[in-house]
Amino acid sequence: MKFTLKDYQRDAVRDSLNNLGKARRLWHSESDRTAFSLTAVTGAGKTVMAAATFEALFHGDDEFSFDADPGAVVIWFSDDPSLNEQTRFRFIEASDRINYTDLVVIENTFNRPKFQAGKIYFLNTQKLSKNSLLVRGHDPEEMAAKVDGTFPDMRPDLRAYTIWDTIKNTIEDPDLTLYLVLDEAHRGMGKQTAASQNDRNTIVQRLINGVGSVPGIPAVWGISATVERFNKAIESAGKHIKLPNVEVDASKVQESGLIKDTILLDIPDNVGDFDTVLVRRATDKLKESTAAWAAYSKQQQEAHIVVPLMVLQVPNTPDPDEIGRALDTVFERYPELPSASVAHVFGDHTTQRFGNRDVPYIEPQRVEESTWVRVLIAKDAISTGWDCPRAEVMVSFRAAKEKEHITQLLGRLVRSPLARRIPGNDRLNAVDCLLPKFNRKAVEQVVDELTTGSEAATPGRVLIDYIEVVPNPAVSPAVWEAFEALPSQTRPQRGAKPAVRLTALAHELASDDILPGAGRLAHAEMHASLDKFQADNAAKIKDKRQSVLVVDGKTVKADMLGQGRSLEQFWEDADVAVIDDAYRRAARIFSPAIAHSYVDHLASQEADRDDDPEAFLEAIVEARVTVAGLGLVMEAQAYFDAEADKLAKAWLSKYREQIKALSDDRRESYRQIIEMSTEPQDAGLLKPEARYEATKANENGKVRVFPVWDSHLLCDQAGKYPADMNDWERTVVETESARPGFTSWYRNPQQPGQSSLGIAYQEAGQYKILRPDFIFFAEQDGQVVADIVDPHGLHLADALPKLQGLAMYAERHAGAYRRVESVAEVKDKLRVLDLTKSEVRQAITDATETAGLFSSILADDY
Repeated sequence: MKFTLKDYQRDAVRDSLNNLGKARRLWHSESDRTAFSLTAVTGAGKTVMAAATFEALFHGDDEFSFDADPGAVVIWFSDDPSLNEQTRFRFIEASDRINYTDLVVIENTFNRPKFQAGKIYFLNTQKLSKNSLLVRGHDPEEMAAKVDGTFPDMRPDLRAYTIWDTIKNTIEDPDLTLYLVLDEAHRGMGKQTAASQNDRNTIVQRLINGVGSVPGIPAVWGISATVERFNKAIESAGKHIKLPNVEVDASKVQESGLIKDTILLDIPDNVGDFDTVLVRRATDKLKESTAAWAAYSKQQQEAHIVVPLMVLQVPNTPDPDEIGRALDTVFERYPELPSASVAHVFGDHTTQRFGNRDVPYIEPQRVEESTWVRVLIAKDAISTGWDCPRAEVMVSFRAAKEKEHITQLLGRLVRSPLARRIPGNDRLNAVDCLLPKFNRKAVEQVVDELTTGSEAATPGRVLIDYIEVVPNPAVSPAVWEAFEALPSQTRPQRGAKPAVRLTALAHELASDDILPGAGRLAHAEMHASLDKFQADNAAKIKDKRQSVLVVDGKTVKADMLGQGRSLEQFWEDADVAVIDDAYRRAARIFSPAIAHSYVDHLASQEADRDDDPEAFLEAIVEARVTVAGLGLVMEAQAYFDAEADKLAKAWLSKYREQIKALSDDRRESYRQIIEMSTEPQDAGLLKPEARYEATKANENGKVRVFPVWDSHLLCDQAGKYPADMNDWERTVVETESARPGFTSWYRNPQQPGQSSLGIAYQEAGQYKILRPDFIFFAEQDGQVVADIVDPHGLHLADALPKLQGLAMYAERHAGAYRRVESVAEVKDKLRVLDLTKSEVRQAITDATETAGLFSSILADDY
């Protein structure tokens, strides 16, 4: 892959490959058909995950311990040709092992008896409709009825094979495995009710389940943000064994920074026609966004400059003059925009006349790269799968009753332009949506859909009434230094490999000239470690080497006359294929790169490649056997992983200041490397530059304005910070603010980011992130000290795991805080546990529930 997968993407690829491997085995051994789904919020990178999966499917992958399927054939199916084209382009962009020629768009001229192994075929609904040349003369249902054969096929253009013939022949070939991938799998999967069971199946359902003489697809993989309909349709049809669905945790996607943190919604206070007002406001936001991205690119010396885009979403039957008036408003407000900076993505693909302007058509998948487009006019087609990361502002002229279109489109607007979070800058981590045709009640329904996990929901904050807050000028630099020194923890990654982490770190250190030749140094260190392991375990390794070189087994001898049987053992020298297989398994432990260089290291000790090439080749074979034997020693992996982890940690610590001085983009690379660990890792906080906060809430038709507070690290122009708090939280802030030495406080954001303090904890074997509510700062003996005070709800199911995680954090970072306290209400009283005390931490570790802890003598009244 050309892209480095995020941890949740690697997990999804691993689980998807497990399913595809099982699907292949079940099909070829039992003729069982299988199906499963991958569900992930919009922006999670489903196409990138699919590309990585196909690389492993076609070519094998050591990281995922997956062997290639030499007969694999993939059909990528959607209901939109332009969406298929966008996907094909992304595969080329993301993969370095899938060639351009491996991606075949099925056109009307396609005419083959079978699909070819190792290729991905792009097919869409229209190509399977009755009017398509690909299927004309072959209706599988009609053909099944014509058993007497008196009605020959009427195939156009002397076509030898329809697409249904090709599918049928491919499925029936024992050397091939046909995998069907349904992009946007919720589309085309109608509800299956008792009354509709006898209705004619949809094209998608005929493809999945088979029809007439054409059998169903052996392995079906549905991909979508909302796969409920797909799952139900598969289950109700009952023709496929359901494999475990792959579900991507939305919180992990948000943590990754691939999608925006905040959606800002602007709506009129009263129902009415506010088009011109909000279009002017949207244009101002486009100007502001353009200036902000230009300033950021200049500051960071970014090679890729983000050119923001505004989307005007119009009804399916728009008024051209109304669109023309909106465009006039845009150019009046933003005269610097070139006149030829508008395009549309309407379905008829022709130049459109809006007012006095001729606006050309552009293919949706070309918008992102076509930076001349600054204003894009669209209907609802793009909500089915198109996206454009540089779309920073959206104005919708749709009515309130069509809120589902807005919900879907918002999901297409939340991708981060640089595929990463901009540290501390909420302005560049937000997208603006202006809804002139919506009344407040309708918008609140959209917000509810976006934030409660319902269909088409997206993670992150959605704000309606908001202000921007920036660093408080009254806060001293010493407080900010103390803030940035606080250790925030990362979420561990399943299946992380220390050797991969080390080599990735070495690559980055060398690229930034922090440690020239870091890759060579890393390999040399790991070679020395393996040499030491060999010396300490010589006898074990000798036995394991022998087991690689000799294959033993048993032969069954049957006495046909006496009807008896006996076993005779045999030994055979291993051939090259057996040795290679053993070496490949060992390389997965040490990483293929280090295993390869270690083979060279061992061979160079035995022979000189220049003086005696043949002897060196023999030494290479011997070295591969040694590495294979090393991999069979039970203790080898733990030892090797520990050594690789130790070196990576040492380098991260030694070069911390040089890394900190790099640009945001380069620091992000190291942040991802830090996170490549099976244990929580520490990372410093970053001073926030700007953040949006809500100022009011609408509850049952009544507007409630949030109170404002002093001394917060972030504030508005008046020095105030708006915050909605419950009684506990209000008491905590008031109590802490009154303590001697108090200087300032910080309400820790509950969303991920480098300005949010995170603490890892385990629940049901899975790591999650706790974000304590408050950090308070005070002066004590001339130094700035920090306190964590976290109001803790005892009624929540995860109350104890969170408390245990906080206790472990307090022990690990005892020197970073003056106080680490958890506050809870017990019998109408606030009680507090001081987690800096060892006896309190031990009680929390041993506890089976939380309420008793706060009621015990270990707790005090707050």
